[in-house]
Amino acid sequence: MRIARDGTWFYRGSPIGRKPLVKLFSTVLRRENGEYWLVTPVERGRILVDDAPFVAVEVETEGESSDRRLVFRTNVDDRVTADREHPIRVDHDPASGGPVPYVTVRNGLEARILRSVYYHLVELGDLLEIKGTEQFGVWSAGEFFPLGPVEDAGDAAQ
Repeated sequence: MRIARDGTWFYRGSPIGRKPLVKLFSTVLRRENGEYWLVTPVERGRILVDDAPFVAVEVETEGESSDRRLVFRTNVDDRVTADREHPIRVDHDPASGGPVPYVTVRNGLEARILRSVYYHLVELGDLLEIKGTEQFGVWSAGEFFPLGPVEDAGDAAQ
């Protein structure tokens, strides 16, 4: 089995078209020592993941500024609020150098945040000085999640 970068699940090279089946598989997905596994009480099978096992396809906001809560919905309909246990992090694509944002869903499993959702986060962004450097980021559940240094903020919005 394999999960593509866009969140499509494959079995023996063919996409799994039944969303309820994908949602069921997602509930038994585990990450151990950098590898992904489907683990049931009866068996265990390795699964290849191209990037992250989930995709954050939507974000809802509640509140304003540092009192804001960002609630993400994944491609398998998990809902997660960005907070200390479910942080947002931004990596960079080695080829383009562009931002690649993620949010932790559960137990070390992440969702890649879709570009359109990321742009919405950029619209909500605030500035905060962290260790002498002005950072651009978003607040959720009382936590500040840097999206990048201020000089990168213009690149993120383009």
